[in-house]
Amino acid sequence: MDTGRLQRAGMRFVPGGEFDMGSNRFYPEEAPVRRVRVDSFLMDEVPVTNAEFARFVAATGYVTLAEVAPTIRDYPGLLPEMAVAGSTVFDPDQPAVTLRNPASWWAYRPGANWRRPLGPDSGIEDLDDHPVVHVAYPDARAYADWAGKSLPTEAEWEYAARGGLAGADYAWGNELAPGGVMMANYWQGEFPRSNTLEDGWERTSPVRAFPANGYGLFDTIGNVWEWTQDWWSRHPGVQTSSDCCGLPMNPRGGTEHESHDVTLPDGMPRKVIKGGSHLCALNYCRRFRPAARHPQPIDSPTSHIGFRCVVHLEPGG
Repeated sequence: MDTGRLQRAGMRFVPGGEFDMGSNRFYPEEAPVRRVRVDSFLMDEVPVTNAEFARFVAATGYVTLAEVAPTIRDYPGLLPEMAVAGSTVFDPDQPAVTLRNPASWWAYRPGANWRRPLGPDSGIEDLDDHPVVHVAYPDARAYADWAGKSLPTEAEWEYAARGGLAGADYAWGNELAPGGVMMANYWQGEFPRSNTLEDGWERTSPVRAFPANGYGLFDTIGNVWEWTQDWWSRHPGVQTSSDCCGLPMNPRGGTEHESHDVTLPDGMPRKVIKGGSHLCALNYCRRFRPAARHPQPIDSPTSHIGFRCVVHLEPGG
């Protein structure tokens, strides 16, 4: 395999530089805005698709977490009915769905996985160019290792998603739907009950269904959340080094220990996910923005999380 060729096929060059990371205008975990700098890198033009993930599985025989039944050994107190392979699927038709309880629109569905995104009776035959979903963090990491790539840091992801725009709320400017034009796959209407589908998609969409940003990257906003390699911390962007002007260089997230939810002492550590998804709406989870961020347990795949990869360039590469 020509690794160098694989690393660059379908990737875009993101020139290093400095930018204002975070936002002071939305959620508290995005603040404060701080000036940081990242090195140049290559990034996948689109999230990893079902077709690309299928090639990885065919080449390696890899089995995702959603395809393996959890055990009481790994999850003390596990209810017997939950000891089956499956994943979490968005299901707004359950009884007592309410905006006040996010758990009310999610269902653990036996048999749901990347091949069967809605459960045993579904498939991906017509979804080759849709982003793969139901991938936990270890699944995304395994794909990246196979491809000779890495998952992006939070800073790299946000810098790339901004597409060269300074301080804009979205990847294309400060207006969510400029002139009424849908620029990304997100929820229109009152979440979680009414989706007016102005963007044309109820769930995931093809990875090039909406315009690219200034760096030629598609779907940096909406469609699916994307894994980063950084551990969650309440205040992102830990400084690792400084450039000649004192700016933090290639900032990183917190530690694995700090990433745990303090209300769940036995819970899994969490990574930062970025970009929002087709379930983000104006009345709930306005995280269809480069600065937005959210914690996700590393063992928890869902029907609205995917990923893309990067290649870190050697000096002069």
